[in-house]
Amino acid sequence: MDDLIAKQNTAAGNAANHQFPAADYELGELLEVSESIEPLDFESASARVPESQYCVFRAGRERFCLSVLSVEEVVDWPPMTRIPLGPSFLMGVFNLRGSIVPLVDIAFTEGRRTGLLPRHVVVASLGEEGNAGTVRVGIAADEVIGTYTAADDSLLDQVPSEIPHCRGMLRHDDRLALVLDLKKLIEVFPVPII
Repeated sequence: MDDLIAKQNTAAGNAANHQFPAADYELGELLEVSESIEPLDFESASARVPESQYCVFRAGRERFCLSVLSVEEVVDWPPMTRIPLGPSFLMGVFNLRGSIVPLVDIAFTEGRRTGLLPRHVVVASLGEEGNAGTVRVGIAADEVIGTYTAADDSLLDQVPSEIPHCRGMLRHDDRLALVLDLKKLIEVFPVPII
């Protein structure tokens, strides 16, 4: 019992004798420092052009990009099941952690070399309005180049007329990438919803 009382007295004494470091500045010095700080300019901050991030990848000879908000993930080429009598753009379906995802080849018009499969799949999702489910689609990609941040006004509105699923072009690294519109892509390449 005496040991317990001695430990409590020692702990209380240590706390009472604890020296807190002295303030580095006097009140007058703090006021001088606070006067030299420039106020935030909220008007110029709100005038900044909004930026978006894009995942840029290559399918065939063309570069494409999707908003990173639409991209769920990028995976290595998975084992795939072909769909008999499926359209030419539908390469098949694959299992992504228990979900069956259709895999489309948006570069099929160029004529992919037989036996040369893409290396990656860009898995994108689109939430349907009025429906609790989401439409997921895998896009075959030969190379994933990276993510790029671009100001919204730096997107070019010019779109090749033969590519209806694009909504513009993104300039990056002195090259152009076609910006995909996921909703139009699913309309142009109707995939089975599983």
